[in-house]
Amino acid sequence: MEATMWRNSRNLRDIYSKLSRCVERRSMSNLPESTVYGGPKSKSPWKRVTLRHLEAKYQTNQPITMVTAYDYPSGAHVDRAGIDICLVGDSVGMVVHGHDTTLPVTMEDMLLHCKAVARGADRPLLVGDLPFGSYEQSTQQAVASATRMLKEGGMDAVKMEGGGGSRVQAAKAISEAGIAVMGHVGLTPQAISVLGGFRPQGRNVDSALQVLDHALALQSAGCFSIVLECVPSPIAAAVTSALKIPTIGIGAGPFCSGQVLVYHDLLGMMQHPHFVQVTPKFSKQYASLGNVINDALSQFRDEVISKAFPSPVHTPYRIGEEQQQAFAEALEKRGLHGAAEAVSAAAVKDATAGEPTIKTPLD
Repeated sequence: MEATMWRNSRNLRDIYSKLSRCVERRSMSNLPESTVYGGPKSKSPWKRVTLRHLEAKYQTNQPITMVTAYDYPSGAHVDRAGIDICLVGDSVGMVVHGHDTTLPVTMEDMLLHCKAVARGADRPLLVGDLPFGSYEQSTQQAVASATRMLKEGGMDAVKMEGGGGSRVQAAKAISEAGIAVMGHVGLTPQAISVLGGFRPQGRNVDSALQVLDHALALQSAGCFSIVLECVPSPIAAAVTSALKIPTIGIGAGPFCSGQVLVYHDLLGMMQHPHFVQVTPKFSKQYASLGNVINDALSQFRDEVISKAFPSPVHTPYRIGEEQQQAFAEALEKRGLHGAAEAVSAAAVKDATAGEPTIKTPLD
């Protein structure tokens, strides 16, 4: 009996070990990369990015790539492209929701978008922006908001703006709570009330030294990386040199440890006047998808009007002749003579159009 129980126990341990090695699941970076939990496996050829991977890249001077995305499709594209970090930014308020600033974005808004991106992006390190009003009141509020980002939003880390005293304390508290924090200095969009708008920073000695001091303070607070936004490249180069953690530039020149752009900006999805207004000058367009989208929508409209769509190719569902006749007879019995005639006319049109390219089985 004891021998049988021991063998059964050993078999269970062997099964557990194999599952642990073979089954991977998208999870937070502070958990093991291989777990016993099931779920869809990533189709990306690359392994999931963790802070250790970013540190290795930084130590070997390999540039770090980051893209800001807001939903499942964009998250999936970022994943497939092999991008290192996917930021779910509060700029979603401007890019997706049509606001003029990021200030209206709420924690609930961010969690909704974080969940969507997390479902699409298995490989990159996921970083969620803490929105305005979610971490300024106290360190307790900051930790609570950051915790929700991981527990509810499925993020690996959080990003917060600013490097002043209270922001540094918040970053330190979040880091000490076991949550990875990315800092953000230079132009901090949540602070436009005091900055006087979306203005570049670090363009005089005092401002440049403040950018440096804020970055150093955030590093001391435990941040694993710093975003440098809209500062002159010599200032970004100096900050990058002074820090011992990676810098991610956005409108900060080529001397940072990595670069980030917004998904919609780099793809050229900006045909509406609002997009032109909120698209930054430093963003490079790698495609002109806005024109492609407009052309496709216009073609759809024209084909619907001309009744070219749907064609037989896009009308795959058929009903058997016997069932069709029975349906027409049932309509006649109800006095729906016009509907019965419509059934017959549609059936004749389907028959003359030929079989659809994609066939579906009849019930």
